[in-house]
Amino acid sequence: MQKIGVIVIHGLGLQNKEFASKFIQKLDQAFAGMMNVSSSKPYIDIEPVYWGDVFGDHEDRIYRDLVINKKLRYKKLRRYLLYYLADAVAYQPVDTNGHNYDAVHQSISNALHRLSQRIGNTAPLFVVSHSLGTVIASNFFYDLQFISRHSPGVIDTSSPLERGETLTHFYSLGTTLPLWSLRYRDFSKPIRIPALEGKDLYPGLEGEWVNFYDKDDILGYPLREIDPAYERAVKADVSINVGNLLTSWNPFCHTSYMRDKKVVNHIADRLAVAYRYMNTEFPQR
Repeated sequence: MQKIGVIVIHGLGLQNKEFASKFIQKLDQAFAGMMNVSSSKPYIDIEPVYWGDVFGDHEDRIYRDLVINKKLRYKKLRRYLLYYLADAVAYQPVDTNGHNYDAVHQSISNALHRLSQRIGNTAPLFVVSHSLGTVIASNFFYDLQFISRHSPGVIDTSSPLERGETLTHFYSLGTTLPLWSLRYRDFSKPIRIPALEGKDLYPGLEGEWVNFYDKDDILGYPLREIDPAYERAVKADVSINVGNLLTSWNPFCHTSYMRDKKVVNHIADRLAVAYRYMNTEFPQR
């Protein structure tokens, strides 16, 4: 039986390696309920992509040396802004080798390699990304689709999954991608969902790019209005209300997308559809 692969990419701010644990638990429960099974583990394989350690030590040092040691005021606010703004600034590509842009992308390549090793190199791939994570995912797959299939970061260049060719579904949550578009005069070339090769590998499996945003989230935006090309590439901008009683009505809702039932259920439903398709149309896999 062919499992479906999922990678989950975190966004801005203080993160830890367990950032996706609650989302994975909720997705497991939703998928299992839809499939009438006890657990999703025999059917889907989820790999979190943790890239926070690329910047973490440097951000900690700046906070300690410039905020704590210099006794600057509003320490909590500065800490919040530092870890949010620093991620976005540090990720910017520069004209030298070995910079943070490559290091962050390598964390995705490593995750795809682990998935490929576990579930096979032609498994369909779902990507779930939050905040700056969508910018990172978009850049990563753009580089694979339009620049080089054999990027230096790809570990096994013979694996279609690692080359991004099995990408079929993309879910962006509270994305900052429209802000990133301001860096370019022409932002009319979004990534292809599904990848062209994915259409050939799985004829009949309908992929999608769905973007979720909350109107109270000052960091999350719709995507289809960026450019006519994005209107064609993104199936839907879905306005939702995420968060709890304390956060659902204000910008602090930004961190709540992965706990939202509507988001989780939509992804679980499409995973169930993809699993049934792969194991009905391609039972030999």
